[in-house]
Formats: sequence, structure tokens, C-alpha cells
Amino acid sequence: MTDQDHGIARTARTAHEAAHDNRRQVLYWRLLSRLFAHDEQATLESASLAVVEDIGLPPALLDPGASVDSIVQRHPELAAEFDGLMVPDTDQDSGPEPDQDQEQHQDRDTRDRAAEVRRAALVSKVLLNVFATGSGTVTAGQLARWQSDAGWLERALGCTPGDLRGGRTRLGGAGTGASPTGSGGGGINPDLSTLIPAIGPELGDLEADLVKRMHLREVLADPRLAAQLTPSMSLIEQLLRDKNNLSGVALTNAKDLIRRFVDEVAEVLRTQVEKATVGAIDRSIPPKRVFRNLDIDRTIWKNLTNWSPEEERLYVDRLFYRHTARKTTPQRLIVVVDQSGSMVDSMVNCTILASIFAGLPKVDVHLIAYDTQALDLTPWVHDPFETLLRTNLGGGTDGTVAMTLAQPKIAEPRNTVVVWISDFYEWRSEPLFESMAAIHRSGAKFIPVGSVTSSGRGSVNPWFRERFKDLGTPVLSGHIRKLVQELKTFLG
Repeated sequence: MTDQDHGIARTARTAHEAAHDNRRQVLYWRLLSRLFAHDEQATLESASLAVVEDIGLPPALLDPGASVDSIVQRHPELAAEFDGLMVPDTDQDSGPEPDQDQEQHQDRDTRDRAAEVRRAALVSKVLLNVFATGSGTVTAGQLARWQSDAGWLERALGCTPGDLRGGRTRLGGAGTGASPTGSGGGGINPDLSTLIPAIGPELGDLEADLVKRMHLREVLADPRLAAQLTPSMSLIEQLLRDKNNLSGVALTNAKDLIRRFVDEVAEVLRTQVEKATVGAIDRSIPPKRVFRNLDIDRTIWKNLTNWSPEEERLYVDRLFYRHTARKTTPQRLIVVVDQSGSMVDSMVNCTILASIFAGLPKVDVHLIAYDTQALDLTPWVHDPFETLLRTNLGGGTDGTVAMTLAQPKIAEPRNTVVVWISDFYEWRSEPLFESMAAIHRSGAKFIPVGSVTSSGRGSVNPWFRERFKDLGTPVLSGHIRKLVQELKTFLG
């Protein structure tokens, strides 16, 4: 090619790249307009429709009433494109290789810009469906659709559906350890290591708002509508708050949703707890000489000197057995949970967690819930469903009434751990803290917990936070898995 031909090709390429950039901008301007202005902008709508049709995507992507599920059902090939859609490409090209033809590199750059236009259309669909929630009454079907679309957003971020809203955040393969990266046409992808922890609480808030806008009692009274509901922390909170106003079919459907949610969360937490070993091996007790305790490998190793090469036979004159007896002193776990309005998430999570630890051998679990009154829920600690039905969420906070129930349970301080879950905005702060400090000085392990929520979001009274720090028992905050690890360490 002549220099003139190369110049023409470069000019054409530049024009194509500019066109791709303009198309992408149109799609993102439409997204922003829909999110913040809410009104349909005719010019942006028609321009976006032309872009979507030109790149071979279905016009339904621009329909606010179409769920991602419905689009994928009609166009199954798009499912793979939505998965990991917003995960940064860790294999970005930093420039042409020394031996790479410059024109080939420019051609690839043009193709990348075209791919970014397609990506913008898909990203816009997911974000608009999740974050443009409108106003007014929400139906069971609309909530279910939003939960499904939120699941697609989680998949686009490289997570498993439900992880961000359920606090089980983990990145998919492509997103692990990813950092901000340039993409194709010069767009900047988000740093998922900071975006994902931040977006989880926002999704939870959106879901909570949708639940509050439902006529929940009417929905629960209709088995067909109730069946469309997917259990979530926001929904369970509303059900627990309203349970005394429900009866008949509505109460039955509410209980079914609560039990389903409890079972799902328990399954997740159980996998974190089940590896905990309770009680150290007691080597002062001789092992039982029964076949199930026989240590075959050690027995063979210790008797190798009795091997007869001529007979090809090993003569065993001594058997070795494994120690299986564990120290039988039970560890006492006392869980005190603030059930006031700001701690509902913690109440649900810790009730389930207490039931799981109560199922472990040699662990004596006690559960106390309080607001301005305290309730000993220990008789029902093995059944979190029944426990939650006995709670009365909301009200003020007076931890001294819970302390009155907790202190007599500390019979052997060195063998006791007290987990106190609250935001510590207390009515009588000074006497409560003195009681907590006395538990710590007695030799019991005292663990103050600021939040064990799904999202990790929570606040703690600065007055208590500083005093716990000075006491040497800093407030444990964050996801419930942190508390699980603390308890496993103590009980191990």
C-alpha cells in the first residue's frame, strides 16, 4: 500500500473509533437520564434503539419492563455475556509487541471499541433494572423480578447470585484480585475489591425499600402471590415485625418464608462451623482397644521388623490404637443479642448461629435477647425458627436487664465465653460497662460485637468502643464469619 492508502485507512479507522465512542456515550447518557431524571428522553431513546439494533442486540434491552431473565430466555446466547460482564479484563494489551504490525494492533483496537458498545448496552440494562426502582406500591411479582435482576448484577460482578445481598461476598475467577484496568475503547472498569463491599449494603437497602412498599399482608393472604416471594433479610425483618398482626393463611405463609430463610442461612453458616473441633484429645485416658480405633498405618510401621521375606508375611506382636477420648468439660457459650430496631439483622443471624453451636457436642449454649426487657430464649436455642417467633423486634435499649440474666449463668468463668451483640447505644451506659468489665476480669472471655449483619454495615457507640479497646477486648465488627472464627478459636 502507498502512503496515501495508509493515510486513508487510518482516517477511516479513526472515524469508526469515533463512531463507536459516540454510540457508547449515547447508551450511558440514556442510562444516567433514566436513573436520575426518570422521564423518557425521546432523542436518547431513539438514538439508543438505533445503536442496539445496529449491533445486533434485541430491542427488549431498552424496555424497562423486561427482566433480564425474560431476555435471556428469548436469547439464551446472551447469558454467557452477562456472566462476568463487569469484571475487569486482566489480560489487557498494553501496546503492540515489537514484532506486531501496527495496523493489526489498530484493527484489534477498533474491534475492542465495538465490543465496548455491546458491553455498554448490556451493562445499562442490568444497572437500570436494579437501581431504577420507581415509587409507589410494589407487587410480589415486581419484588421477585427485582431480586432476579439483582442476581444478574451479582453475576455480572463475578459473584454468585445472592452473595452481595447475603454477605457471602466472593469474587469469581476473572475478578479475583482485579484492579482498575483500561478497557478497549479507553473506558475504566471499577476496582471490584472496593466496589463489591460497597454495593452489597446498597442492594440491601434497595430491597428493604421495595419490601416496605408492598402490601405484605394482602400478598401473604394469597398463596399464589406468596409463592412468588423469595426470602431475604429485608422480607424476614418485615415478617417478624408484623407477625402478631397476621393470622390464618397469611401467618402460615409468613412462617413458611421465615423457615425457608432460616434453613438457607443455617446451611451457609454450618459449613463455616462444622470444621470446628470441640475439646482437645485427652491423652491421659488410654485408647479403647476396639477395631474402629485401630491405627493400621502405625501398627504396620512399628511391626516391620517382624517381616519374614521367605514367607512374605508380617507378624504382628503389638497393636496400636488411636486416642479418641476428648476432655469432657463443656464450654459454655452465652450469646446476648440486642433486639432493638437497629439490630434486626444481627438478631436473625445470631439466633441461627447459636442454634448451630448448640448442636455441637460439649457446647452449652445460652441465648438472651433484650431491648428494654430481657428474654431468656435458651429453651428454644436448638430451633432458630421457634426462637425468632418469640422475639419482639424494636423498642429501646437497656442492656442492664440482659446482664441480670447473663451473670448467674457464668458458673466457671475460665470455661465461659460471653458474646454481646449490640450497637451499644445504651440507656445506662456506665453500670452496664462496669458489669461487662467485671466479666472480663473474672477470667471469662468477653467478646463485644458491633454488628453481625449480612452486609457488614453497622455503627457502634464511640464511648463504648474506646472503653472496650482500653479493656483489651476491642469491638468485633463486620461479617458474621469473623464471629464464627472467634468462637471456633475459643471452642477448639
